[in-house]
Amino acid sequence: MRLDKFISKATELSRKEAKRALHALEITVNDEVIRDGSVHVDELNDEVMWAGEPLSVATGNRYILLYKPEGFECTLKPKEYPIVTELIAVPELTSLRIAGRLDVDTTGALLLSDDGSWLHRVTSPKHQHAKVYKLTLAEAMDEAAQANAVAKIAQGILLDGDYEPTKPATLEFIDETHARLTLTEGKYHQVKRMMGYFGNKVTELHRATVGEITLAGLEKGDSRFLTEAEVASF
Repeated sequence: MRLDKFISKATELSRKEAKRALHALEITVNDEVIRDGSVHVDELNDEVMWAGEPLSVATGNRYILLYKPEGFECTLKPKEYPIVTELIAVPELTSLRIAGRLDVDTTGALLLSDDGSWLHRVTSPKHQHAKVYKLTLAEAMDEAAQANAVAKIAQGILLDGDYEPTKPATLEFIDETHARLTLTEGKYHQVKRMMGYFGNKVTELHRATVGEITLAGLEKGDSRFLTEAEVASF
């Protein structure tokens, strides 16, 4: 959004009055004085201030990335563990929904929003949004076992209780007990069940990316609003 438009929406100033405030050096964006009203600002992530007072505009739907730590449930009501929304300091938490839940013992990228259509686009297999998981296995797999798993997962495998095989996925081994798995769907406990198909068990699981979104700059338990470009990528 243009800065002069942002100022007008956040205050009662007209666009002309907003330009006067800019020329008077009263507006800062991320602590930098800005005079040009055509400068683009991200209303979710940039800090815009007028004479030292923060400005904000109503943005409607919210889109949030959380670096989920272990020990938190992806649910709206706590059962045995605390819930992930306790880690996010925004109002009206109950309106947020999760796109692709993670198990209590799984860490990584978790997307939340109150935009139902957007959440569906993130999770629907037909949109082919890749999710990258890093996993640790209980049992070492030799080269032959690795090659067999890579080939079968690339074709799709039929998991117990399912009527259709998994969609083709990419498995890359880092060493005998660590691998990277890229999926475009999200079946129930899919990664753990896929490794179970080969007689192995996942002892650690981390979702590194969802689509183009990574956890760069975040520590466990941290969260941030998505940028406009990230929201539009789904």
